[in-house]
Amino acid sequence: MKQKPDLSFWKLWNLSFGFFGVQIAYALQSANISRIFATLGADPHNLSYFWILPPLMGILVQPIVGTLSDKTWTRFGRRIPYLFVGAAVAVLVMCLLPNSGSLGLTISAAMMFGLIALMFLDTSINMAMQPFKMLVGDMVNEKQKAKAYSIQSFLCNAGSVMGYVFPFVFTFIGISNVAEKGVVPDSVIWSFYIGAAILILCVIYTTSKVKEWNPQEYAEYNPVSEEKEESANWITLLKNAPSTFWKVGLVQFFSWAAMLYMWNYTTGSIAEVVWDTTDASSEAFQEAGNWTGILFAVQAVGSVIWAALLPQFKNTKLAYSVSLVIGAVGFCLVPYLHDQYLQFIPFLMIGCAWAAMLAMPFTFVTNALQGYGHMGAYLGLFNGTICIPQIVAALLGGVILSLVGHHQSSMMIVAGVSFLVASACVFVIKEKK
Repeated sequence: MKQKPDLSFWKLWNLSFGFFGVQIAYALQSANISRIFATLGADPHNLSYFWILPPLMGILVQPIVGTLSDKTWTRFGRRIPYLFVGAAVAVLVMCLLPNSGSLGLTISAAMMFGLIALMFLDTSINMAMQPFKMLVGDMVNEKQKAKAYSIQSFLCNAGSVMGYVFPFVFTFIGISNVAEKGVVPDSVIWSFYIGAAILILCVIYTTSKVKEWNPQEYAEYNPVSEEKEESANWITLLKNAPSTFWKVGLVQFFSWAAMLYMWNYTTGSIAEVVWDTTDASSEAFQEAGNWTGILFAVQAVGSVIWAALLPQFKNTKLAYSVSLVIGAVGFCLVPYLHDQYLQFIPFLMIGCAWAAMLAMPFTFVTNALQGYGHMGAYLGLFNGTICIPQIVAALLGGVILSLVGHHQSSMMIVAGVSFLVASACVFVIKEKK
């Protein structure tokens, strides 16, 4: 088997550049879904139900795209066709979703239209996202993979920040941030339009610059597995999974449930705490929606800074646990800071937890899986520890909101408690060096 060649910086950049556009779309979805459905007229107790679809689509679509693209060979490549189709559908849906309230539909019909659009948006984003991870695995040698994923991480964070701040920036330059009741403001609509344009341009750039290997070239550079298909049965793999797989999954459960509540309830929380309103049709609520994007961008910046500091910890478990505690304190501060700029502090702290969540679990699990084989299948199954907690949290969101007094800001404390439980669970993990 031939050694994969070293790639120049720009070739590594081109492999992942489309991820920048995909992440803008994902950030727009994360920061604005609750705002859009609240504007359409959704009751806060029902908001979490709209968040069932994103993780559900993730757990279904990513393994399917991975499995199908493994077996696909076309003149355009094996991963790129899925990337391009996913991006094209995402662009179409991004132009439709924010217009759900502008089509003359009843409130219930508008929310159903928005829900269907959200389902297609998240399906297409997942379809476009997965191939970028696989392109690096296919075409980059072991020596350069860390560099390739660092570039991907940079583009991911840069795209997130841009997507988060779009509504605020467009409002600043004069695009209307208010609209009649039940209609999404132009600042949000144009954010999705511009995000869609950037997405398709980035993907066109990647597809024009990256030439995947044909089957013969791929076989020269990549080992072809001789394992029998039945030996990779998912149920069998789960039965034989190391205990660390499940213990890290327990930490993941409480961590990702907390993040679901952040994405779901931050706009309502900031509107309550800073702008003193619960009226989703008010100008103040829409200003809070814009500021939520700024706070999510601050969280992304905090994550980048903390990620650079994490390697300084000699004890990985301690670093993981401390990060989650910092995030927990951040969540619990949100309801008590009535100045919009002071809210930077808790979201920087939440960014510390986010950095650990993105790095630490895979470190523990991949170390524990050494010698087990089926690394790709196991990591695909491990994706369930990200999606399932969000689905459960979304199903329980309305009930918990009622129990904590109907204030969306109280859900930030619920998220903080969930992070504290996750932090305690870290110490049941047995670390394998």
